[in-house]
Parts: sequence; structure tokens; C-alpha cells
Amino acid sequence: MTAPLRVLVTGAAGQIGYSIVIRIADGTVFGKEQPVELVLLDVPQCTAILEGVVFELQDCALPTLYSVVAVTDEKSAFTGVDYAFLVGAMPRREGMERKDLLAANVKIFKSQGKALAEYAKPTTKVIVVGNPANTNAFIAAKYAAGKIPAKNFSAMTRLDHNRALAQLALKTGTTIGDVKNVIIWGNHSSTQFPDVTHATVKKNGSESDAYSAVGDNDFLQGAFIATVQKRGGVIIEKRKLSSAMSAAKAACDHIHDWHFGTKAGEFVSMAVPSDGSYGIPQGLVFSFPVTIDAASREWKIVQGLNFDDFAKGKIAATTKELEEERDDALKACDDANI
Repeated sequence: MTAPLRVLVTGAAGQIGYSIVIRIADGTVFGKEQPVELVLLDVPQCTAILEGVVFELQDCALPTLYSVVAVTDEKSAFTGVDYAFLVGAMPRREGMERKDLLAANVKIFKSQGKALAEYAKPTTKVIVVGNPANTNAFIAAKYAAGKIPAKNFSAMTRLDHNRALAQLALKTGTTIGDVKNVIIWGNHSSTQFPDVTHATVKKNGSESDAYSAVGDNDFLQGAFIATVQKRGGVIIEKRKLSSAMSAAKAACDHIHDWHFGTKAGEFVSMAVPSDGSYGIPQGLVFSFPVTIDAASREWKIVQGLNFDDFAKGKIAATTKELEEERDDALKACDDANI
């Protein structure tokens, strides 16, 4: 029998966590032959909700679900995990400024970084979903350093990537499978840069660059970018709830590709610690196009892509925001002495 993978989902009593756990448990993420030990973490006030989620997963009668447990303490949650979906975070509330949100989340992700260092495997791979995801991932990686390498930390921009794919497919009258190599640069925020300069679209049996396939430069540099950047807010306005289903699917896509590798000739968007590529400051958790090797499960930033002045301006703006977030988060660590 294949040894089970131990997979942690934090914030598992919430909407996104609820939508993620079934995909992990049913083999969508790690394959139909790979058993998983699923660990669900949330705050003690959510104990009863977690128990209900455990009962539901048991009732799904899934061959790939080796075991499932609900916990409310970090030691039980992080011990021996192979993969960690860090979903739980302090949400932004009415009247709360960005620095207040950062200060609240610094405490959560510093604590979880330390717990990863103390209890998890050194090979653990981490995706941060809870916002502000890039900066939360930076803090978690900082406090797990020495045990878990920074390259094992990432933040989710796959939702934005998927949104960009969908908008191109809709505009060109094609399907998702016909569109590849869109890029999300930068932060998972309204400053992100959805870039189709290197994307291709297959239509009527032939493949062309996205600009030729769309035939509307104003759309690609205007409405397309705005739609992807603001999609989450629009969904909240319509549903009165966040985009939990699509966020969960994107998180699972992200980890699936990290586990199995990317397809030949294709890349995906992941927010990862910068190695200095494209002039992005070293260590800043920034969304890049990456390829992932199936054998080593190591990601590499795609090199050699060219930028026009329009792209350079967009990337500079999102870089500036991420540097400010990083600095605010580090100051919050110092101020709180945590």
C-alpha cells in the first residue's frame, strides 16, 4: 500500500476549507491511488462545526481517505504534515485599515511558521490562501526558516490565473483547454498584473498569440485586467459571500501541479519567494510564471520573458505594494514583540 500523505487544512470550518477538503479526500489533488490523512484545524469555537465536517467526510465513503481528524491546537495540526493549506486568516472587517489587518495576521502566521518549524517535516510544502496571502506567506516562511526552506512556501494566485484563462476563453469563444500561459505578476490584490503577452489561444485548429486571437488591444490592457483584478469583489457583491468554490478549486489546482508537475510547454502562476528574477527584490513573495518538475517537485521561475513599458509600469506598482506590505508586517512583528 502507498504510504498516506498527511495533509493539513487550516480554517477548515470556513467556506473555502469546506470546499477544499472534499477535493483532497476524493483524490482530485493527489491522485486516485494516493491515500491521505486529512487534518482539519480551526479555532476552539468551531469545534462542533469541525466535527460535522469530519462526519460528512466519513459519510462520503472515499477509498482515498485513510483518516480524518479535527483539532484545535497547532501541535496536533502541524505534526508530520506533508502538505499544508493555510486557509484560516483574520478577514478584513468594516472600518479596518490594511495595517490593522496585517498586524492581526502577523500573529497568526508567525505562530504557524513556528509550528511548522517545530512539528512539520522539513519537506513540507505550504500554500497560503488566507489574505493578504503573499505577505502572510512571507511571514510564515520567515519564522519556519532553519527547518523548512523558503522555496517550500507559496501563496495562491492560481485563482487569478484561472480567472484570466476564463476571461480569454469567453472573449475568443473557445474553451479553457484552448488557452494557456497567461501570467499573474505580483500581489494577490487589485494591483496584480494579469498578463497575456505570452499566452496562446487555439481556435479553429490553429494556435495564435492572445493579442491576435482577441484582436482588441484596448480590451486586453483595460477591461480584461480590471475584470480579473476586481472579480472577487464583484462576486461578494452578487453572492453576499466570498468566492469560496473557485478559491478552493484554485488552491487544489496549485497543489496538484506542485505534486505532479506542469505540462510540457505550459506554465502556471504561483506566488513564491523571489530569487531576484526580473528585478524583483530577493525574498519578496511575488507571483511569477513557473514550471514544476514532476520528479523533483521543484518549481522554477520562467526566464527570458520580455516586457513593454505598459507591463513594466504594472509590475512596478504591484512590487511597490508588496514591499510596503512586507515592511508593515515586519514592523507589526517588532511592535507587538511577537
